[in-house]
Amino acid sequence: MKIARWVALSVVLALVPGSACAQGKAAPKDAKLYFITPRDGQKIRGGFWCRFGLRNMGVTHAGDDYQNAGHHHLLVDVDAPIDPKEPIPQDKSHLHFGAGQTETYLELPPGTHTLQLVLGDAKHYPFDPLVVSSKITVRVR
Repeated sequence: MKIARWVALSVVLALVPGSACAQGKAAPKDAKLYFITPRDGQKIRGGFWCRFGLRNMGVTHAGDDYQNAGHHHLLVDVDAPIDPKEPIPQDKSHLHFGAGQTETYLELPPGTHTLQLVLGDAKHYPFDPLVVSSKITVRVR
């Protein structure tokens, strides 16, 4: 009986570090995420279309666990770095596009705003290495 407990404990302990590091599915090193529109530094009046580009990976729905595919997340005015070991938050600054959308119409208040794209896996975790766009700035009048 003691041996069975030791074996069970060993299995549990062996799995704990693996489950903590299992987040962040592998992404191709040449994957590229970028904005088609708007351009960095663009001055915009009112609402605008934001179109997402992705190279060397595919776009799918949240929950669909396909290799080399994920879904978009748009970070609006987010300064904090992305934690690769945590799911991407979902709030007014972290917009999820879990239906596989590749564009959205944004209405932001007047002022200067930063935008950045992050590709998430089926469970909203960032890929490893991170698949993120450059951060761009737009000015809404």
